[in-house]
Parts: sequence; C-alpha cells; structure tokens
Amino acid sequence: MNANLSPRTKLTALGRALRDLHKQLIQIETQRFGMVGSPLEHLHLVVNHPHFSWLQKLSGLMAQMDERLDEPEEISLTEAFAFRTAIEELIGPGDKGDMVFRSRYNALLHDSPDIVISHGAVRQLLVSIVPDNHGNRP
Repeated sequence: MNANLSPRTKLTALGRALRDLHKQLIQIETQRFGMVGSPLEHLHLVVNHPHFSWLQKLSGLMAQMDERLDEPEEISLTEAFAFRTAIEELIGPGDKGDMVFRSRYNALLHDSPDIVISHGAVRQLLVSIVPDNHGNRP
C-alpha cells in the first residue's frame, strides 16, 4: 500500500481486509460447530455461544476501528499504529499478545488456505501503518 496514503485510507482498507478475515474465521468455526439454522440463529450463536467467544476480541477491535472511522476528525499516525499494534497482539507476529486467541487463530490458519490468503492481505496492510517517526525516514 502506498506510504503516502492517509491513516484514514489505510485504516479503511484494513477494516475491509479484517472483515474478510473475520468472515472466513466464522465460516470455519461454523463448519466445526455444525448445523446452525437460520441466519438470525447463526448470528445469535456467533455472539453468544462459547464456541465462538474467542472471536469477540477481533469483533470488538473491528467495531472500535469502525467507530473511529465514523468520526470526522483526522486520524493520526499514532492512532492508526495503535490499531496495528492491537491487531498484531491478536494475530501475530511476535511473542506477546493474547496467546489464547492466537492459539485458536493459528490452528485455523494452518488448516485453511482461505484464511492464509485473508491473513496475508491483513498483514500486508498492517506493515504499511508505521509510526510517524519511522514513516519519515529517507
């Protein structure tokens, strides 16, 4: 992604990629769960059933990002980088973060080519979000 794009543009693209990844994760977890009934029953399960509860951290982070994007004020590089850091604490890389989420996530990442593709798209966007002091190097 172009380094000259605004933090808002980068976060908007990241939000789209995260929604795709989230959808893939829900699809795989739904297959593992089994029959779910109507779309409303499925939504209820995703939001309330313990089988899907580990995904709520990613859902909540996506909601926070969407709420910030809905605000008209300019988004700083520092804010954008804070979202990058929070996402990386869930999906990696690194050895710090939410290891419960990451263990479930990594298991699905190893089992699904679709999740690998979505993960790659998110990672590509994450590396384009750098803090201001790194973004201005020659």
